[in-house]
Amino acid sequence: MLLEVANLTVCYDRALLINDLSMVVDTGELVSLVGPNGAGKSTLLRAITGLVAWEKKSKRGTVGGDITLEGRILFNGERIDRTPAHEIVKKGLIHCPERRRPFREMTVLENLHAGAYLVKDRKEAQGNLEQVYALFPVLKARSKQISGTLSGGEQQMLAIGRALMSEPKLLLIDEPSTGLAPISRGEVFEKIRQIAQLHITVLLVEQEVSTVFKMASRNYVLSSGKIIAEGPGETLLQNEVIRKTYLGL
Repeated sequence: MLLEVANLTVCYDRALLINDLSMVVDTGELVSLVGPNGAGKSTLLRAITGLVAWEKKSKRGTVGGDITLEGRILFNGERIDRTPAHEIVKKGLIHCPERRRPFREMTVLENLHAGAYLVKDRKEAQGNLEQVYALFPVLKARSKQISGTLSGGEQQMLAIGRALMSEPKLLLIDEPSTGLAPISRGEVFEKIRQIAQLHITVLLVEQEVSTVFKMASRNYVLSSGKIIAEGPGETLLQNEVIRKTYLGL
């Protein structure tokens, strides 16, 4: 398996954000993680990628609370819990965050080059750029445009393209449909499907359950920090309790 999360618990003060969670992602899979707002999906991705600090003792948070983490995270057979975020990126585990977050004052091309800062070979970086342009022709057409002037859908494609520039072994994509019009959402999901067809492993966090269940090989349902179900989309949708209680269908 490429990613293994074992018995992960994340607490903020007395609030249990992630509760003894275990999950795996195998090489070549497109796996979805779904659940309602506040379920802990983004917290889980931040813990995996080192954006929530691991300490043996509780660490004073920036807003005055105590953050504690327990458990194990392995990537490509190597433990990465308590590994700094920048070292995790070097291993090929790349996080495409929620709400896109481009460098708004930079051009599309400058944003893409920023995503390739770990790629030292210029020919390799250029090859990555051509692959991104082939996947997202709109980014090539907008290469000189300031990224802050792009539409929401174009900014999401830029965020994913920027992540692809660093040659991810595993790409974590957090809520890519947030704030997008239906047509743009469809375009973004189609691009994610194409990325998976390029044999890039993807862990996709989403609330558009009906769409991602058709795309993903496996799905996890997260509620109140716990995995409450796992399996193919068709199987999960046959469970009436999960449909109504956790998926809002």
